[in-house]
Amino acid sequence: MNNDVIKNIETQLSAQRGHVGFYYRNLVTGDTAGYNQDEKFLAASVIKLPIFMCIEKWCSEGKASMDEKIQVKNSDKLPICGALTLFTDEPWVDIRTLCKLMISLSDNTATNMLIKHYGMENFRTEFPKIGLVNTKLNRLLFDEDATEKGIENFIVPSEMGRLLWEIYDRSFVSPQVSEEIEEVLFLQQINHKIPGRIGEDVLIAHKTGEDDNLSNDVALVYAKQPFILCFAGHDTCVGDFEDIIRRSSEAIFKICNA
Repeated sequence: MNNDVIKNIETQLSAQRGHVGFYYRNLVTGDTAGYNQDEKFLAASVIKLPIFMCIEKWCSEGKASMDEKIQVKNSDKLPICGALTLFTDEPWVDIRTLCKLMISLSDNTATNMLIKHYGMENFRTEFPKIGLVNTKLNRLLFDEDATEKGIENFIVPSEMGRLLWEIYDRSFVSPQVSEEIEEVLFLQQINHKIPGRIGEDVLIAHKTGEDDNLSNDVALVYAKQPFILCFAGHDTCVGDFEDIIRRSSEAIFKICNA
């Protein structure tokens, strides 16, 4: 990686308000770079990636089934993002569909239903088993009581990068499971950050997260030299930070795609 590009990214991030960081890994050369890459960040919807991966793992182990259906009750429905809150009835939805909605549309209703269905403690137990040390699921989404108590979910850019590496390397559980996860990540519909200036013709498997003064995106980008790129930031100016994400991602892509 061109050191000037990395230094420029670091300079821009260091000038940002709040807590911001990134992690980069070239999957051909093995080169890595980062800024606050091993620190904890508020997760927002990026926490949905390890949730999804745990469920895929449990299904492969026979502890769960993608074909199982659970009912979406009106009392389950949360504010958008997502689709389930728009249903006028109370549909029965299979786990596979809930996972796809959770990732592709960042469906909050689907996410909380999955957490409740499998049990938060089971996710907390499973996270370390898939290599997550400081990435933590501590509360449901839109849990105002927990938020008021300072209880938050956290991600670590380098830990998200390692999960994406295992998907790329087809070493997460099995090649089939890794590929299934990647195919869902390709369906992501929120594409204004890392993919924003790279373009629609490039395969990018990624998961975003947004909230007030918070923006995250973690991605596996299939340039000629595929690479992993993870950005996280909270207590920051989202517009400025997302502009840095787009321009930095484009600069790295141009080098890795030359």
